[in-house]
Amino acid sequence: MNIILYFFLLITELFILIGITIYGYGLLFSALKGAPYVPTSKKKLRDILTAAHLKKGSTFVELGSGDGRVVRFAAKEFAVKGIGIEVNPLLVWWSRFLSRRDGTGTTVTFLRKNIFNYSLAEVDFLYLFLMPALIKKLVPQFTSQLKKESLIISHGFKLEGLEKKLVHTLQDKSFSTYYYKI
Repeated sequence: MNIILYFFLLITELFILIGITIYGYGLLFSALKGAPYVPTSKKKLRDILTAAHLKKGSTFVELGSGDGRVVRFAAKEFAVKGIGIEVNPLLVWWSRFLSRRDGTGTTVTFLRKNIFNYSLAEVDFLYLFLMPALIKKLVPQFTSQLKKESLIISHGFKLEGLEKKLVHTLQDKSFSTYYYKI
C-alpha cells in the first residue's frame, strides 16, 4: 500500500514539474518574441473598453492576446466580433479553452500568428499592450492598413509618430491607456 502511495506522489510531482516547465517556457517564449505576458484586471478592462465606446457587431482585434481575456471580455460584454493574435502556441491553446468554457467560442477567434503578418484592413478597434520597441515597428502597419475611423487602444505605452491622432487618455497609476483615431 505504501509503495502505491509513493508512486502516486512521485507521478504527481512529475506532472507538477512538467506543468511548471511548460508554463515557464511559454513566458520565456513570449518575452523573447517582444512582449511578455502580463494580464490585465477585469476592473481595468471594463474602464478601458467602456472609454473606447465599442459598437455591437464591430471587429475588435487584440495584438499579443496572451490568455485572451481582453478580447473575450470585449466579445462578452460589448457584443463585438473578437480576434486574438498571439505567437505563443500555449497561450493560443489556453485562450481557445477559456473561450469555449466562458461561452465566447462562437464570437471570438484566436490565431497563432506573428502580429506583423496579420492584415488590419477590416479592424474597427485595435487593442495592444506591447513593449515600446515592438509598437514602434508596428506604427507603419497601423497607418497603412487600418481603415479610416479605426480606433487604436494602446494600454501602457504611447504610439510614437501618432501623437496628432491621440483623442483620449485614460490615466492610471501603473499603466495609462491611450486612444488613437486613425
